[in-house]
Amino acid sequence: MPANTDDASVEPLVRKTAAWAWRLLVILFALLALLWVVKKLEVIIVPVLVALLLSALLLPVVDWLDRRGLPRGGAVALVLLTSFSLLGGILAFVVNQFIDGLPGLTEQVTRSIESIRRWLIDGPAHLRREQIDNAGNAAIEALRNNQAKLESGALSTAATITELVTAAVLVLFTLIFFLYGGRNIWAYVSKIFPAHVRDRVSEAGRAGYGSLTGYVRATFLVALTDAAGVGTGLAIMGIPLALPLASLVFLGAFIPLIGALVSGLLAVVVALLAKGMVYALITLGLLIAVNQLEAHVLQPLVMGRAVSIHPLGVVLAISTGGVLAGIVGALLAVPTVAFLNNAMQVLLAPDPAAEAEKQTEEADEGTPIVRAEADEPEAASD
Repeated sequence: MPANTDDASVEPLVRKTAAWAWRLLVILFALLALLWVVKKLEVIIVPVLVALLLSALLLPVVDWLDRRGLPRGGAVALVLLTSFSLLGGILAFVVNQFIDGLPGLTEQVTRSIESIRRWLIDGPAHLRREQIDNAGNAAIEALRNNQAKLESGALSTAATITELVTAAVLVLFTLIFFLYGGRNIWAYVSKIFPAHVRDRVSEAGRAGYGSLTGYVRATFLVALTDAAGVGTGLAIMGIPLALPLASLVFLGAFIPLIGALVSGLLAVVVALLAKGMVYALITLGLLIAVNQLEAHVLQPLVMGRAVSIHPLGVVLAISTGGVLAGIVGALLAVPTVAFLNNAMQVLLAPDPAAEAEKQTEEADEGTPIVRAEADEPEAASD
């Protein structure tokens, strides 16, 4: 009785706010715990997610070969070998182009530095040669003094390479099983849910994976268009390393909206060092034009049909992913949101069977009342 009196003395708005507050705190705590577990298992979770993205790109080809009579295992092996051959050939070509163009770029950078040195001496600054030499010597001395830090950075880089190789092996291993029997894996996983929601969960997983397939295809097309536009422009202007720079733009474009622009800034730096300020400004304008084409034409037409996510949601997802997990988080944020968006729509949609059953029960409950009302005049007439 006192407890009820105490509750009655509190304003309803305060009671509702407190009820919402502790529930939201529980949800926030659960999300933080999930993020902590993901962070601890990042070495495993990230390769699995990357393999899932790759499977969304390659699975339609495997299914097509399977329908044409090729054994499933042979189709998976053929698709993987072909993909690795294409990727290896492209990487080898890009590396060779980089090696061939690096001496010329070095020579052009050397000439640019010499021109800047002459401008500092003979130009409005009127610096003495001794001052410039002292500044160069100071930079060299700083590098020598920080040699220990550089060595430790090299060691950490070696450790990072080891982690990347391990992650690549895990991606390949997981990708093989996703392509060979991914549907059976999902059917097995869905069995952990109660029987009355198992079909709904399976359908949600298929819907989410379908949006993932559309996202990967659309992103690949957008990235290829961005790289072709930037690479063609750099080649026309005679910027060194045009093909490797276009390859960086292709990889960066997998981060929507900002990836191609950020990765293309290296092309601006190369153009500045090799050709001067005018070509650097032209390269920057080219990047902005390609980014506008992507944002206003390619994204609405191609990506909009594949994944229905508001641009603000894309930006917030990329920002949150970047803050939580850096480049990998920004790369995986949008496909994760796309998957959850379609999956949650299926999970939260009204169940047709349940709605039909509910309508039937309401109709059955209303029938005796109608019957009784219809019998009353007969009783009165008797």
